[in-house]
Amino acid sequence: MTDSHNEVWTLAEQYDGKLKGVSFELLARGRSLADKLGTKLVSVLIGDGVADSDLDTLIKHGADAVYAVQSPELKYFVCETYGQVLRSLIKEYQPTILLGAATSTGRTLLPYTAVKIPTGLTADCTELDIEEGTGNLLQTRPAIGGNIMATIKTPDHRPQMATVRPKSSRPLPADASRKGEIKHISFDKALIDKRTQIRGYRKEESETLGLDEADIIVAGGHGLKKGENFSLIHSLAKQLGGAVGASRDAVDRGWASYPHQIGLSGKTVSPKVYVGIGISGAIQHLAGIKTSETIVSINSDPDATLHKLADLAIVGDAFQVIPEIQKRLTERGVKNNG
Repeated sequence: MTDSHNEVWTLAEQYDGKLKGVSFELLARGRSLADKLGTKLVSVLIGDGVADSDLDTLIKHGADAVYAVQSPELKYFVCETYGQVLRSLIKEYQPTILLGAATSTGRTLLPYTAVKIPTGLTADCTELDIEEGTGNLLQTRPAIGGNIMATIKTPDHRPQMATVRPKSSRPLPADASRKGEIKHISFDKALIDKRTQIRGYRKEESETLGLDEADIIVAGGHGLKKGENFSLIHSLAKQLGGAVGASRDAVDRGWASYPHQIGLSGKTVSPKVYVGIGISGAIQHLAGIKTSETIVSINSDPDATLHKLADLAIVGDAFQVIPEIQKRLTERGVKNNG
């Protein structure tokens, strides 16, 4: 049993025995908070088949310790059972902060657990900080349709819980010199919720399934003028081997479906290359692309906000610029299969 309410936890996710990338993104968030509080950062894993060598990578990326509960009965995510396990860990170790990713797992497990404890939860956070003097977690997230940013506190209950948007931060570089404890915690089978049974899994098939994992994203906005012109975005994305994105305005106009939407009210992305075409750069959209490695903006308006954030800004008519880009790509051996 540790001292009451003094650890910062991040929830590691796994599938088929392999850690998901978001586990390391959360450690970057948690490391900053733990350092400000002067306390330990713990990565918590519930699952099956994750090797100690993989668990050690969590330590190399910022964790001071890993608490792992593994069993064949935990191979697949079942909210009720995972929730029981998480509640038992919280009761024993009493962390002050628990962070999860705003993934399907995190968005299901953390609210369920928060209600059962009970404590507060702020979902879909974009920024986190520690309030001086109180140790309260300052949880910032978009509100009122993304038009304002609200900062929320949980002053009266612990742990303070939040989910964080995937791709809103980058993992810390691996430090091979870091050492920490890997604690294997026995799974109590009495925690299994027998009301829910896994009967099978079916993979979703969608051309936009990998948008938040794409290395290259080509996104279109209001500057394309009409829906038919969105074919230019699809064509360039296909030639570059990238995914198609869209601004909220383009989605609201029916030019692209919601799974393509990037921004506070859509997906947060972090590609190697992001190309924004005809996108002015509303703050909500910029928040969804800020961790992109390279940002290219194509817009006829020289004062477009996206130009100011871009690594490369092209002031010009997209209907002339895109065909010229595709022509030059073809000349360099990049075929246009659009």
